[in-house]
Amino acid sequence: MSLTQYRTLGRSGLIVSPLALGTMTFGAGRWGAGEKTARALFDAYVGAGGNFIDTADIYSAGRSEDMLGDFVAHSGQRDRLIIATKSGFPRGEGTPLWGGNGAKNIRLGIEGSLKRLKTDYIDMYWMHVWDRVTPAEEVIDTLATALRSGKILHYGFSNTPAWYVSKVATLAAAHGLPAPVGLQYSYSLIERGVELEVLPAGEELAMGLVPWSPLAFGLLTGKYGRDMLDHASRATELPNKDGEVTENDSDGRLNGDNPYGGILFTERNFNIVDVVKEIAGELGRSPAEVALAWVTKRKGVSSVLIGASRVEQLTQNIASLDITFADDQLRRLDEVSTLPLLNPYFIFQMPSEALFGGSKVTGWRQG
Repeated sequence: MSLTQYRTLGRSGLIVSPLALGTMTFGAGRWGAGEKTARALFDAYVGAGGNFIDTADIYSAGRSEDMLGDFVAHSGQRDRLIIATKSGFPRGEGTPLWGGNGAKNIRLGIEGSLKRLKTDYIDMYWMHVWDRVTPAEEVIDTLATALRSGKILHYGFSNTPAWYVSKVATLAAAHGLPAPVGLQYSYSLIERGVELEVLPAGEELAMGLVPWSPLAFGLLTGKYGRDMLDHASRATELPNKDGEVTENDSDGRLNGDNPYGGILFTERNFNIVDVVKEIAGELGRSPAEVALAWVTKRKGVSSVLIGASRVEQLTQNIASLDITFADDQLRRLDEVSTLPLLNPYFIFQMPSEALFGGSKVTGWRQG
């Protein structure tokens, strides 16, 4: 497989590469990529045939969109690239109108992103996070207006409950309005929670998943050892969203960029890393490539968001597309990372004979 073996994003005509270039690091201080490095990453990704590039209005306070807009304009390849951006998290302080999913913020977000990206349309527009306030009807109406104006072409949801996204999709279908086509959530061997509700909703309502953090904030690269368990127990040092270790406040609250922090450094998670390393050794590949390959091959995944701080990392990520797992290797990865049996989901694991009086019944999607 290569970046040019394209897929559609859900049931839509939006054709994307199996790996999407995430630009959260573009222009960010401390752990980010400066203009020279960001440009090299953009050029390497596009040069390899990649066409799906993802940003957001809050990344580097808008600098990520600015840089991406410059790179795309300079490349002269806007017509062959899929540009995705987002709104939802606050762009500033002092007013609640610069955040959330209300009509005013979505409109302000789209207009600001168009200016920074130096384009007159956005291919894929994401609701970055559920604000727990705005009615689904308002979100649909606002996005449908933006679609009719041509300012966005498709839309989807990130970090939003599956029931809310399903409500939006159902209402859109009932009223003959454009429905969401994509879902963007954390998904990796470490974090498989989307398999409970999000992925089934995507399958039922024809929305493709675009996972973020497929390497679990760097844990699945294998660069952390079990010595980090001591750090987690003391709650003093935790990795930020790019895997860097940051200091915590004295009361244990994360004083960095990663809200998940210490939940990464657990015995379960290091058991998963051990199996990833074992299989990487068997295949002669890196742990990061193995972890990425697993996510890319999951049912319902349209494209996987990858980030890199060096071109060499990006090249390695792209190489993961060539990995083929043996059945036993897939079984080991699935078993070590399997989700706990939570209520009510464990009930759905019952054989059909237990529900149909001893008869085996197979649904049309089960073959």
